[in-house]
Amino acid sequence: MSKIDIGINETDRQAIADGLKRLLADSYTLYLQTHNFHWNVTGPQFRELHLMFEEHYTELAVAVDDIAERIRTLGVAAPGTYKAFTELSSIAEVEGVPAAKEMVLILTQSHEQVVKTCREVLVLAQQADDESTAALVSDRMRVHEKTAWMLRAMAE
Repeated sequence: MSKIDIGINETDRQAIADGLKRLLADSYTLYLQTHNFHWNVTGPQFRELHLMFEEHYTELAVAVDDIAERIRTLGVAAPGTYKAFTELSSIAEVEGVPAAKEMVLILTQSHEQVVKTCREVLVLAQQADDESTAALVSDRMRVHEKTAWMLRAMAE
């Protein structure tokens, strides 16, 4: 591949890409969690939660692609294995099938964790004047903050 000259030095591009790798891992783990809960939710709120979880994992499927492509744009290989995601993610996998209310609480916490990861990456992007990454991460943060709010409201 030819030399990358987009106005961000190699050290900053690597640091930003490393942050984006963590965001990708968190997002993919959240995607899997949400898809798992979509398949396995039961109870009086089945239809509502089943459909809502489908909306969420569908949105996340697009998001992980956008994040991975930004990593590639910065000239770094994007992680793409369960092993890599497990090592990079700050979201723990869920054992078994929790009750519907617990699913909502777990997803709330997972979305909030993605917001925290976004904030860390946003600082790196802003320090390097990487507006493209900052915009992507800011947009992701807004989606996850809103989703966490809606899940919290549902849990009350």
